[in-house]
Amino acid sequence: MESSTKVPEAVAALHAGFDALSDDVIAGLRAQLPSYAALSADRLRPRVAAALRNGLTLVQRWSDEARRSPRGATSGGDRTYELPAGHLDEVTTLAGSLPVEDIISAYRIGSEIVWRRFGEEMAARHATAEDLLPIAETLRAWANATTLRIVRSCGTGNRGRTMTDRGRAALVRALLLGEARPDAPGDGSVDDAYDGSVLRTPFRARLPHLPGADASGPALPTAHPAGRHSPAPADSGDAVLAHVVELLRPWLALDATGRPLVTTVDGDAAGLLAGRPDGLCRGLVVGLGTPVPASGIAAEFTHATQALRAAVGSGLTGVHTREELGLRATVVALPAVGEALVRLRLAPLAERGEEGAQLAEAAAAYLRQGMRLEAAARLLYVHPNTLRNRLRRFEECTGTNLRDPADLAEIWWALTHQRIHGTAPDDAPQPPGNAKAAT
Repeated sequence: MESSTKVPEAVAALHAGFDALSDDVIAGLRAQLPSYAALSADRLRPRVAAALRNGLTLVQRWSDEARRSPRGATSGGDRTYELPAGHLDEVTTLAGSLPVEDIISAYRIGSEIVWRRFGEEMAARHATAEDLLPIAETLRAWANATTLRIVRSCGTGNRGRTMTDRGRAALVRALLLGEARPDAPGDGSVDDAYDGSVLRTPFRARLPHLPGADASGPALPTAHPAGRHSPAPADSGDAVLAHVVELLRPWLALDATGRPLVTTVDGDAAGLLAGRPDGLCRGLVVGLGTPVPASGIAAEFTHATQALRAAVGSGLTGVHTREELGLRATVVALPAVGEALVRLRLAPLAERGEEGAQLAEAAAAYLRQGMRLEAAARLLYVHPNTLRNRLRRFEECTGTNLRDPADLAEIWWALTHQRIHGTAPDDAPQPPGNAKAAT
């Protein structure tokens, strides 16, 4: 096969499979860039198609020039890399919902996918490295020139459109607490920030063992009159927010200017994610809702709050949904059941004062250690026989049998309810010698 026909035939083959090539590029973008994953494939397709046609046209034109040139190619430094009319306007529009750096990364990812497919077509035509090298240099130069023009265009197009941090936080808080009306006629505030039809995942997060934090966990969100939220102290909520943004940055949903959609709610970091965080996130406790459009964010934020509250109350770290936490989240969602079980099973302990608190502490440690007597005794800094005696007295006082599954379930629920709602016995006993461990 003539070398001069290999490139046109390879380009023609890519054109013939254009839809499949577009699908591959879109899939690659959405897999590697969370901000692109938050956009629908249909919304990305016109921009991807325009960029692909431009790139393939460039390669075809280079091939034609190479055949006409006496030396087989023209100098890369003499070329201009034109973009189709209106293409930069399209990119600037796209920058309204994506950060510029992600758009630049998208060109790199797309170029790599197209180059791989092009290489496969050229290999099928027995092309050599000498055939491919000048094309690779041309495409690299085109990508660099395009990147520079995109940066300049987006920098100009986004001037004057930046939402203030305060305004963005207020909008996100209103969405999370159900005070924004994304479906209200004439209310464009949500659409100005991001596409309300795109699925987002509400989250609520805090740092493990945050100094001064309420051990019972965050309160469930409630609706308040607009503008009447209690701001978090600067030394707590703001610090948590900054740390959470740093740890969750790759997965945070972004507004039209590429800024994360985050805020604080009662001292906790909260906001919207474009995808579920990978890894264990041991440095955070995160409650997640499920991905929903703007109209369902408030309900899912309530679920995220319940998940966070259950995780904090159970001493867990990492990322959790309400469903993954099972009964722990149910204890949060059904406080009336917990209150009834506390009255039924634990009320006699309250009448015994200090002794009752000690017995409840013993039962709680026993359950938290998987009913392993020696492990629970070590946690409480007591001899196993001492703990065994306290558990026997706990059963006598409450009228329960810790070997009966039904009684065990009710005791667990009642103690978990107390711990999550802030009335539990201390779960962190101190060794003898500390003032707190005198009991």
